[in-house]
Parts: sequence; structure tokens; C-alpha cells
Amino acid sequence: MYKVDLNSDIGESFGNYKLGLDEEVAKYISSANIACGWHAGDPMVMAKTVDIAVGENVAIGAHPGFPDLMGFGRRNMLVTKEEAKNYVKYQIGALWAFAKSNGAELQHVKAHGGLYNMAAKDPELAMAIAEAIYEVDKNLILMGLANSEMIKAGNAIGLKTANEVFADRAYNTDGTLVSRKLEGAMITDESLAISRVIRMVKEGKVEAINGEDIDIKADSICVHGDNPKAVEFVKTIRKALEDEGVQIMPLKDFI
Repeated sequence: MYKVDLNSDIGESFGNYKLGLDEEVAKYISSANIACGWHAGDPMVMAKTVDIAVGENVAIGAHPGFPDLMGFGRRNMLVTKEEAKNYVKYQIGALWAFAKSNGAELQHVKAHGGLYNMAAKDPELAMAIAEAIYEVDKNLILMGLANSEMIKAGNAIGLKTANEVFADRAYNTDGTLVSRKLEGAMITDESLAISRVIRMVKEGKVEAINGEDIDIKADSICVHGDNPKAVEFVKTIRKALEDEGVQIMPLKDFI
């Protein structure tokens, strides 16, 4: 039996600025990565988003990013290992408080944006994130780009790890994501995206941007729900996976 988690980044509104369709996307995912107030989110948004996740029986994960509201956490920052560790601990703690007060627990941690992409390639930054998670709660699952330095760091320190794949992104031959700045980085054909995901889950393979097949492990699929079309895609991809005999469930149920 094939098992996979469907995750989405939610809780990314801030103040009067609304981003995403959190209530709608939460109906179809099994895990949520909730912004912790640094790249997006604020205390009111965090409280509401945890409430949505609990109501839909969706597992909760912290989604820490760089302190960069204006750049939405997507800009690279130069930080020391100690700074990175403390940034991650601080944000896990913030979301933990909202989960705890709602009778829920944290399942995982997934870095956001620039922090995620840098740590996928940088062993020291990846280890900083892994150590931060381990020192806060060694039972938390580290979610990271499949086969990346983050997964290696988590495994090395003794954390449970979840290899994340993307339905709508192209891959380089080394398993990294093709830069959004390059043509072909985004998979816009819905049927192609779905067939790629099914193959990743069932065969452990994906076609890289140069046409070469590469090995990939898919524990969790990231889906975006920031517009009505995206929410429809989440619904479609879930049904397609289930039709293929793939069970959708939170990471904690099979990792």
C-alpha cells in the first residue's frame, strides 16, 4: 500500500493583508505548514490557522523563515549557524504555544523560502535547523527537500525525516528545484503535474528538466492553495492519488 502526505503552506496572511485560501485548502491536505510570524503570519493569523487545522483534523507543522516580512522570506540572508538555530527555535516556540492552547501538538517543522532553499544545499545551515528541532523536541519530524542536505542532517542527528516533493516544480539532475527565474521551472499543465506526482510516489522516479530520469523519495507532496485554481488542483491531485490506490495521511501515521 502506497502512503503519502499532502502538505500546504498556510497562515501566510499578515494584519489586513490576506494571502491564500486557508479554509478551503485545509479540507484536502493532511499536514499544514503554518507561518510563524517572521516571513508571514502574526499572532491573530496563527491562532486562526491553528484553529482551522484542528477543525479539519490536519496535522500541524511550524514553517519558520528568515526575518523578512517585506521579501516574504524568499530572499537569501547571511546568518551564522547559531543565529539560524535560534531563529528556528524561536518560531517553533511561537507556534507550539498556539497549538498547545488549542489542545493540539506539533507534528513537524518545514523551513520556508530562502531558508529552505539555502539549507537544501548548505550542510552547515541544514545542521543548524536539524539541531534546533532536535533540541526543542526530538520527536518532531524534519520535512525537507527530497534527498537534500536537510534530510541528511536530520538523519545524522537522529530525527525522523520526511522527503518533500513538489507537484508543480521542475527538477535539476541533482534533485534540486529549477530556479523560478528559469523557463520551465513551473509545471503549469495540471495533468502532467499529476502524472509526475503519481510516478514519484509509486516508482520513486521523476523526469528532470533535461529529460533524464532521477531517483526521488516522496513522503510528502507540497501543494499550493493561494488562488481558486490552486485549491481545485489540490482537490484534483488528492482524488487522482486515491484513485491510484495511494492513501493520504499525516506524516506521523507512517514516518
